[in-house]
Amino acid sequence: MPREKKPVAVASRSNGHVPNGTTEKITAKSKKPQHKETFDQVPLDRAITTYFSYALMIFWGYIWDALRQIGLIKDGHGEATCKDDLFKLKMEWTGFYTRNVYRRMRDCFNRPVCGVPGAYIDLVDRKSDDFNWTFKNVGTKTRCLNLGSYNYLGFAEEKGPCADAAIQSIHEYGAGTNSSRVDLGTLQCIQDLEEKVAEFVRKAAAIVFGMGFSTNSTNIPALVEKGCLILSDALNHASVVTGAKLSGATIRVFKHNDIESLEYLLREAIVKGQPRTHRPWKKILIIVEGIYSMEGSVPRLHEIIELKKKYKAYLYLDEAHSIGAMGPTGRGVTEYLGVDPADVDIMMGTFTKSFGGCGGYIAATEDIINHLRSHSHAAIYASAMSAPVALQILTSMKIIMGEDGTNEGQKRVTQLIENTRYFRKRLKEMKFTVYGNDDSPVVPIIVYQPGRIQAISRKLREKKIAVVGVGYPATSIVEGRIRICLSAAHTREMLDTVLKEFGDICSTLWMGNDTVKDKTS
Repeated sequence: MPREKKPVAVASRSNGHVPNGTTEKITAKSKKPQHKETFDQVPLDRAITTYFSYALMIFWGYIWDALRQIGLIKDGHGEATCKDDLFKLKMEWTGFYTRNVYRRMRDCFNRPVCGVPGAYIDLVDRKSDDFNWTFKNVGTKTRCLNLGSYNYLGFAEEKGPCADAAIQSIHEYGAGTNSSRVDLGTLQCIQDLEEKVAEFVRKAAAIVFGMGFSTNSTNIPALVEKGCLILSDALNHASVVTGAKLSGATIRVFKHNDIESLEYLLREAIVKGQPRTHRPWKKILIIVEGIYSMEGSVPRLHEIIELKKKYKAYLYLDEAHSIGAMGPTGRGVTEYLGVDPADVDIMMGTFTKSFGGCGGYIAATEDIINHLRSHSHAAIYASAMSAPVALQILTSMKIIMGEDGTNEGQKRVTQLIENTRYFRKRLKEMKFTVYGNDDSPVVPIIVYQPGRIQAISRKLREKKIAVVGVGYPATSIVEGRIRICLSAAHTREMLDTVLKEFGDICSTLWMGNDTVKDKTS
């Protein structure tokens, strides 16, 4: 797919949806790194055809809804009649997308898995007899090359030191805590994990939680309240958005990675203060992510920190995807960009990606962590992390840090970096539109139209390659994509296979794309 590139300033993207192109790698020695980015403008013909695709789906959707309503079509929508409340509920506009778009693509999503999320994954084979309303397992499974999970360093294994430690912890602690942290759910292994997390991210203290989503959604309300201001990046994760809304604080959104937009909001906040009263804000909290999960981009952290200091705000960094996956030793985007962790007030991350476990952490000063222990709903009410999960994470973190006496962790970090750079470079040589930082293992390949998302996903599935398709409303309407997540478990041969099959499929779909065809032949 040919790309039309045009280097532009960050602030020039008026719609706020700013996918990064390439970013110059910055070492810890760089005092003032240059954050270079290029953006791929959506070609006019692609935008027109994409809008036309959605318009066509809406048109046919209304026709099908009308035929369903008069009873001429029964496509698995259910046995409800026009007089039933269930039918009326299904016919609401909020369900229009589900009925007429998502349903036709359901075979590309919610795929049952019965294998370990390593380089290969076992998918349960299923079929539908009612136009994708329901599915039935056919009793077989297909082993596919896994390009969709977040197993960045390959630690989600059924064998090895992490699995052995998790199994041993069951004999010592049991399968679960059955209590919250403030009651009787604090195990020694959880305390050990918190100490190791603080050491790994180079902060004074840390607290861990059993669920990654709740790490944001329940702790942001414990940090800010009514009378505070949250400045949130436009592409922040739903967990951040949820936590911000639950906090009661005022929320203002700045354009993705747009420093001028952020500074404008900071200046306005300082000058005008709170609405109606114009009193100064109690706190101003800036929230950004380490790697944006749909864009593969990294924050302009040096400039954001400068603004934070200039306007006396606080910085909250969500490293769900970047911790373990970026930086020479896997310590995240702060190490990758050469930023002092002390300049980031609150560092959040999850264990569901690079560490092969589940849950999340927050690392900060001891005062902040002690405050969260007594004010966070996740610490007070939620069940504490189980011992097997804690030992899985603790063991994998020690391996990354080299405390197991081997260089296995460093090898995995290096392998992930090499895989990422190689795969992204090859895609760009094949003239695909690829968003994000060159060292980001999240690789969004823009395919624009929703029909192409499902066609590519299905054809790759036939080739025993499992990928994730993402479209509106998770992305902008004209930037539907195939999102690939790379892993240290992938070999060069696996990546070459994916590149060849992906290129062949797209050459067929785009009919006459000689550039892609020549590059993949």
